[in-house]
Amino acid sequence: MIIILKHKTPKEEVQKLIGEIEKLGVNVHLSEGAEKSIIGLIGDTTKIDPRKIEANRNVEKVMHVQEPYKKANRLFHPEDTVIKIGDAEIGGKNICLIAGPCSVESEDQITEIAKNVKETGAKMLRGGAFKPRTSPYSFQGLGMDGLDLLQAARKNTGLPIVTEIMSTSQLDRFARDVDVIQVGARNMQNFDLLKELGKLDKPILLKRGLSATIEELLMSAEYIMAGGNEKVILCERGIRTFETYTRNTLDLSAIPAIKKLSHLPVIVDPSHAAGMWWMVEPLSKAAVAVGADGLIIEVHNDPANALCDGQQSIKPEVFENLVKDLRNIATAVGREIK
Repeated sequence: MIIILKHKTPKEEVQKLIGEIEKLGVNVHLSEGAEKSIIGLIGDTTKIDPRKIEANRNVEKVMHVQEPYKKANRLFHPEDTVIKIGDAEIGGKNICLIAGPCSVESEDQITEIAKNVKETGAKMLRGGAFKPRTSPYSFQGLGMDGLDLLQAARKNTGLPIVTEIMSTSQLDRFARDVDVIQVGARNMQNFDLLKELGKLDKPILLKRGLSATIEELLMSAEYIMAGGNEKVILCERGIRTFETYTRNTLDLSAIPAIKKLSHLPVIVDPSHAAGMWWMVEPLSKAAVAVGADGLIIEVHNDPANALCDGQQSIKPEVFENLVKDLRNIATAVGREIK
């Protein structure tokens, strides 16, 4: 249930109404916009009589929320959420570029790539320290040593780092040393992990699961937000379909769909979607055109010898040319890449 307040309702009146509602045994979430404020009710609202609330002279309308996700719902928060990480912003008019290798391999490798992508326009550095792989015999990442190397690259370039967490046992280190904690597709419904991430004051990049519906993705975001952490960034990275030519099928329709349903920013991972480096460029362009708030792209200085997913990584010079085209597309759709 949401309560839409009349324009310019005094703050003392808003707090008074919130106090009265909380006495009824529900949690309250206040969203203050430029035009109007909205009070979201979370919990058992069956005992609440909407007519009594509408009798309040400051209430414009009371609406029932049908979807199971509440805090992620655009009805609760009509304006787009913008998440700030250092000098970077995800959401709003800006399109944020995140780039780097699939996996951290050495200090020289990660630092060189970080410098290259920063010069081109990337605002954050991605790199895997822990790599969840289908085969137990594949390269699993450098682990905590990889995190040390990411920190060194951040120190050298100033770029915030984005890397994937695997379990709750890593929470303390990630909370201390990582700027944006990524939850991979395989962990999208690791609810114990999501609950713990909800206790942090740290941006969470939540990737869509291999076969997850849009509602399931938003419900996973709700787990994090219900714990108190509302800094959630959604990521479309392709889903599993009957098609086998590409690694996954990039669901570009999910971007406008999510933006209709939710206020959370949504970015696209074209590298994991296609699994082929030559598809990264057209899919990136399409993602910007359809409304993505950012891209997370795999860039490697030597893809042929990469320890992980070299076949879907583009070289720094290809990334540079791509960003030039993306800036033109962003301008055409009323956005910008700073």
